[in-house]
Amino acid sequence: MSETLSRLLAGLGGAALGAVFFGGLWWTVRKGVASRRPALWFLGGGLVRIAIVVAGFYFVGGGQWRRLVCALVGFIVARLVVLRLTRPEREKQMPPTPEARHAP
Repeated sequence: MSETLSRLLAGLGGAALGAVFFGGLWWTVRKGVASRRPALWFLGGGLVRIAIVVAGFYFVGGGQWRRLVCALVGFIVARLVVLRLTRPEREKQMPPTPEARHAP
């Protein structure tokens, strides 16, 4: 397999890991806030997400630092995508209001 294709696949693998991690974080927070035992949701969700990502980076990286960097870039890009997709509706529609330059 060519080096370029290997790095591209590593980046896509990192993006998939990022989507799982940050999508899972969003889901865990939504479930944990509504739960009677939020600590179990946050602790359990965090441990599962971290285990998946660490194992995923181990396999995607394959012991090559360049592939790990590509996977990390994909992971960060996935964070930005999940952040944009999970933003509340009112923040998507309303422009930011200018702040006052003086005290009332």
